[in-house]
This record gives sequence, structure tokens and C-alpha cells, in this order.
Amino acid sequence: MDFKTLTNRLSVSGQISADDLPRIKDAGFRAIICNRPDGEGNDQPTFEEIERSAVELGLEARYLPITSGMVEDSQADEFARALNELPGPVLAYCRSGMRSTTLWSLSHAKDMDPTRILATAKAAGYDMGGVVRRIVNGGKTPTDSGDAKFDVVIVGGGAGGISVASSLKSRMRDLNIAVIDPADIHYYQPGWTMVGAGVFDPTTTARTMGSLIPKGVHWIKAAVAAFEPGNNAVILDGCRVVKYDRLIVCPGLKLDWHAVDGLVDTLGKNGVTSNYRYDLAPYTWELVQGLRKGRALFTQPPMPIKCAGAPQKAMYLSGDHWWREEVLGNIDIQFMNAGGVLFGVKDYVPALMDYVRKYDAKLNFFHNLVAIDGPAKKATFAVKEPEQEPRTIEVEFDMIHVCPPQTAPDFIRVSPLSDAAGWVDVDQITLRHKSFDNIWSLGDVMNAPNAKTAAAARMQAPVVAANVTADILGGNPQGAYNGYGSCPLTVERGKIVLAEFGYGGTLLPSFPKWVIDGTKPTRAAWLLKEMLLPPVYWGAMLKGREWMAKPEKITGEGTVSA
Repeated sequence: MDFKTLTNRLSVSGQISADDLPRIKDAGFRAIICNRPDGEGNDQPTFEEIERSAVELGLEARYLPITSGMVEDSQADEFARALNELPGPVLAYCRSGMRSTTLWSLSHAKDMDPTRILATAKAAGYDMGGVVRRIVNGGKTPTDSGDAKFDVVIVGGGAGGISVASSLKSRMRDLNIAVIDPADIHYYQPGWTMVGAGVFDPTTTARTMGSLIPKGVHWIKAAVAAFEPGNNAVILDGCRVVKYDRLIVCPGLKLDWHAVDGLVDTLGKNGVTSNYRYDLAPYTWELVQGLRKGRALFTQPPMPIKCAGAPQKAMYLSGDHWWREEVLGNIDIQFMNAGGVLFGVKDYVPALMDYVRKYDAKLNFFHNLVAIDGPAKKATFAVKEPEQEPRTIEVEFDMIHVCPPQTAPDFIRVSPLSDAAGWVDVDQITLRHKSFDNIWSLGDVMNAPNAKTAAAARMQAPVVAANVTADILGGNPQGAYNGYGSCPLTVERGKIVLAEFGYGGTLLPSFPKWVIDGTKPTRAAWLLKEMLLPPVYWGAMLKGREWMAKPEKITGEGTVSA
């Protein structure tokens, strides 16, 4: 973490952690301002975690997140007011320091010469040219011309983004492609369930983003602020503009930790954990090993969520450990599910119910976690059972594994690309946007009615690549997505129920039954999850090698062929 000085009163930096706060105080700062919305990164601490530690050290803290569109004049005014109200010197931070510097630049647009703004920001390592252009343009970012132009722009460098970039390059080597993503680290998120069970080391699920960007693809290390699809423009944080001929949108989804009152105050302590965050999955395993008696809760919020089986995977693997340690009889396992069924595809439920009975887990349907008191070890649930009056109940716990509510990212929800629910609006077969012919989407952010899993993205990437390529060549869509998704349900250490299905719950097994019968727990499926899928992810999927992922072809109006 480096402090970049803008004035005697203000410095900026990238993301900080609670461990950085003593150094911040020792450097003479008396207050901090957070300009980064919670939930942007999987390894990002929440502001409330930072604030709690700051207050303990005598530092004042202010939360001014920039979450919608571009930085607005009103937000710059609010930033200026905060600087006046807080004791100085002040450290403002975001993901990289760019948003904080942008706010400072705009807040001084009326009382400082533009050249001085540019020089000050440049000396700190930030290019504010786009901000000055906006200022002299009356506060509106011009999108008729851009700072950069590409044949294809991909928003998001996760599983979908890297895979589709590689698949496009394998089809059209000379295509000028850019991937926009601010993250330094790319995570293999399906591995976090195994981290929470002590099977995987967390470091094996993370690699640097730079090592994964395909050769010949430009990496724009920035966050997206807004879209101007009418002008074929993406506006970046800091007001830079990237133009495109075709756009692919796949930034994933947002984990909304704040939707559960009190949750962010207690994550990672008081027996409260979640495998949905890189830094918390090891704490899950620590809690499971340490619990010898008491009550363990496992929660699942309303759909949609990424990997709908993940909440119960944590329950099964925990129950298996307690069974092996011969303490299962001392532990009350309860699954608190906001939905009304154990799993959405009925063919897999019988095998799962065998394990529910084995671990003597109580299934509580229509129970949605709304608040949590970590120190008191109490969780509050809104219960909305059919034909009954809604009620609220409080449940004590010794350990609770929380699956957070999930939404589309803020910059997607407020954009022209989204449907009424906030997801990117696509045709579910071609994955082309319903309103903008030169835009496609894949992964967790789009609204096709499929399971949000990495396996789904593995199938979607070749479909999008085939259809973008066909469009460039002047043809009709060539690839069809059948809704495939896969959820390896880890029911015990060494066995998995391999759920594979498409639209409407149609079973879509990848292997013959004599190899893997997905409706039953098998050792073969466990070996696939533990030994084969990670190298397939890193070495095949992200490299554009479409092993067992060739897209179905559209052969006529509304028809497909394998």
C-alpha cells in the first residue's frame, strides 16, 4: 500500500485492509474516506470491517462509495464537504486510488486551473485527462470519440471473460480484443468449497490476472462505470472512454453482504463464516474442526445465486467430518433455505436426502436470513411458509455458514443493458442482447434461466465466440446454448452427486452411466472434481480449448443440432 500525496491535507491509495490501519495512523492521518463500494472484489474487506478497526485506533472514517454510472458532480461536492468536515490529513482510498483522485479533481474544477489538476494528479501517478475533458464539456462525458478503440471489448476477466477471449482468438487470430477488469487476482471459485472442507489449499485457487490474459489480448486494468450502447462506448472509472465494434459483458455478480443486517460486523469471527469469500473459506474449516458439540446453521438466500448447491455442499462436508470424528450425535445441523425445495432438479433429490438423513440435518424451508448478532450468536430469519402468516424467528448457533444474497453489479443494474430485475437481457439460445445486436453476454450476469456455475460459463464461452465470429463475417448466429450447468454436490469426502442439467431441468450428463451415474454419489465424480476439473479450468477452459464444450449448432429457425 502506497500513499500518493495530492495536497497537504489529502492523500490517496488503493484498497486498504484493517492490518494497514496502524501504519496509516503512524503516518499521521487522522481520518479515512472509502470511495469503493463493498462487494466489488472477492477478496475485498467491507467498509464496516475497516471502520471498526479505524475507530478502535482513534481514526474517523467516512463511506462515500461511487457505485452508479460515472462520478457525478454531486458526489464530488459531497467529497469536498467530507474533506472540510473531517480532521486532516485525510487518506481516501478505492480500488486503485483513481476514483478518489477523480473526486478530488472534480471538486476543484471551479477553483483550480486544469493544468494544475493534471500536473498534481500526474505527479501522484494518475491520468486525469478524461476528467478535464469532462469539466470543459459541462460535466458530460463525450462519447462520440474514445480514448481507445477495439474490434471486441470484453467486460470482465473472470471465468467467462478469459474463456471467451481465448475462444475468439482461436477462431480469429488477428482480432483486436480488449478485456476490461480491475482485479489483480483471478480466482477459481469452485475450489472454495473444497478449501472450506480442508481438501484444497486456498493458494491453489488463485492466480495473477496478468498470467491468464490470452496472448495478443489487451488488458485494460480499470473498472467500468457506465455503458453508452448507442455510441458503442464503455465509460471507465476516471471517465476514460473505450469504443468497440462488438461488446461482450461478463463481470459476474455482486455478493450483497449488507443485505443481512449485522453480517459484515461479524464475518470471520464469532463462528460466522462463508465459503463465498476467498479469505473466509479457511475459517470454515477451522470452525468445522473445532466444533465438537452445539448447533451449526447453513443458510441459502433467495435465488438466483452462483452455484445453487454450494450452501448445502458446505453442510454435507461438515457433517461428514463430524461423522468421521464421531461427534455428529452432539451437533444439531440445520439447513435454513429461503426456497421451498432442497434442489431444483428433482432427479438428484433422493440421493441428497439420503445424506440429509445420514447427518440428521433438519431442513427448514422458506427461512431467509435477515439479521445476525455475532457476539450473541443469534440469527434472525424471516419465515414465509405457504398458507401461513409471515413471521420472524431467532435461532441460536455455535457456527453459521452464510451464503450471501446476490445481485447483478450496480453498474449493470443501472445500465441500458439490464432487464427489469437488473440482469443483462439476452436471448437464451444465442446469448445475444435482445435490444443491441452488437452486444452479447455470458456467465452469472445475464438473465438466461440457467444455473449460475463455472461449468455453465465453460459451455457459454464457445457459443458466444462462435456467434461473434459469425457476426463479424456477416453471417447468422452459429452457436446454440442449451442451458447446461453442472453442480458437483460434495456429499461426503470422497463422493459426489454430479448434477448436470439444462433448461427446464433436463438431464444433460457428460458421461455414460457406467462411468458416472450423476443421480448417485460416486467416487469417480469426486476424482473429477478434485483431480481433473482444476487443471481443465486453468489449462483448457481459460486457454480456449473447448474440450467437451463444442457449441451446438443452429441449423434453422429455432432448431439446433448436436
